Amino acid sequence: MRTTLSIRRAALVFTAVGALALTGCGDGGGSKKSGDGSGEGTDSASTVTLPKLGGENISVAAVWTGPEQANFTKVLSEFEKRTGAKVTFVPAQDPIVNFLGTKIAGGQPPDVAMIPQVGAIQQAVAKKWAKPVGPEARAQLGQNYAKVWQDLGAVDGTQYGVYFKAANKSLIWYNAAAFDNAGAAEPKTWKDFITTAETISASGVTPVSVAGADGWTLTDWFENVYLSQAGPEKYDQLAKHEIPWTDPSVKDALTTLAELFGKPELIAGGADGALQTEFPTSVTQTFTGGDQPKGAMVFEGDFVSVNIAQTEAKIGTDAKVFPFPAVGADSPVVTGGDAAVALKDSKGAQALLTWLASADAAKIWAEAGGFISPNKALDVAAYPNDVQRTMAEALVAAGDDVRFDMSDQAPQSFGGTPGKGEWKILQDFLKNPKDVAGAQQKLESEAAKAYKS
Repeated sequence: MRTTLSIRRAALVFTAVGALALTGCGDGGGSKKSGDGSGEGTDSASTVTLPKLGGENISVAAVWTGPEQANFTKVLSEFEKRTGAKVTFVPAQDPIVNFLGTKIAGGQPPDVAMIPQVGAIQQAVAKKWAKPVGPEARAQLGQNYAKVWQDLGAVDGTQYGVYFKAANKSLIWYNAAAFDNAGAAEPKTWKDFITTAETISASGVTPVSVAGADGWTLTDWFENVYLSQAGPEKYDQLAKHEIPWTDPSVKDALTTLAELFGKPELIAGGADGALQTEFPTSVTQTFTGGDQPKGAMVFEGDFVSVNIAQTEAKIGTDAKVFPFPAVGADSPVVTGGDAAVALKDSKGAQALLTWLASADAAKIWAEAGGFISPNKALDVAAYPNDVQRTMAEALVAAGDDVRFDMSDQAPQSFGGTPGKGEWKILQDFLKNPKDVAGAQQKLESEAAKAYKS
């Protein structure tokens, strides 16, 4: 149940992204006009019919903060206008299953939760918290989503999740001025990536900004190296724990990653500094300071653009992007996503799922930036720049040929809990990348416990 874009095709598309060579030319059905709040069918341009919900209160929990929360609130505000409902955003914390458990135990579950891990959806179903998706939302999913995105939100054949937000988590963003000053070019292979980093280091700028304080970014580093080096079949096996973390393929991937992590001069602040650097800072420190940033490159998904927007850098000129370098034959592309899951069996919760499965809802955040939708009915013209337009086209064009973030498929105790499991072990590995065998043993020990529970 994992998703990655068809590797060779995606590598070609994303090479074009880095060069900013492609422009959007989609023909989806996004609405170009808002509703007036009076309820069903009031907007002739609307792609979705919603019920009247005057006087109904709906709460939505998500881990989003800052610009992401602000942009999601715009989506919720339009839902309020069209239905008459009142929607409250509930700030959640990772791990979200623990947060939701506390709310449910206290008798105050949110109506809907935005869940960022496949494993967490499965847990919510196992705990009997999640409610099946109703017919109206299922109809939107059938019209607007490839089967793989429907399957990712299903458990034992029943639909529980609506994937509203997706991510391409296989991108390296870079400070164009720092590259120009160093005479560096976009690398296409891992070997070239390390060489490029050393070239930039020699110019007087630390080459790579690593968000080691957030363990999830380190899982993404590992997954991209592993997918490209070991291949999709091994990736699927490791994601399901059908092979152990002591497998030689894991050793190879960690050894490759150590080629970067083992050279503190290539990482902003060294390992200690990286372990104190949270994701937003890893981005902003790459795109401030002109041609002398604290780091010249930063790895992460399309959502990096949200944090770039907090600087003066302009995407496409000051901030550019290239695909994660190929370790094996092809560059990897790993995706992630956030699914809306109803925790109350109410008319309002089901209406909100229907809304989030529509092209109209996706269009609002797409226009704001920092967002990619798996919704194939969304006109890619809604995205604010050619970079995001091209990434969105690639995601939709990939159809069912995708791999989903491995740690998000794992039980949350292993793949999604700060300070524990894979997150903590990879943070320890960043600090001591020579201990490959020790990291493997710890990963296998924690995975074995999590997959049995």
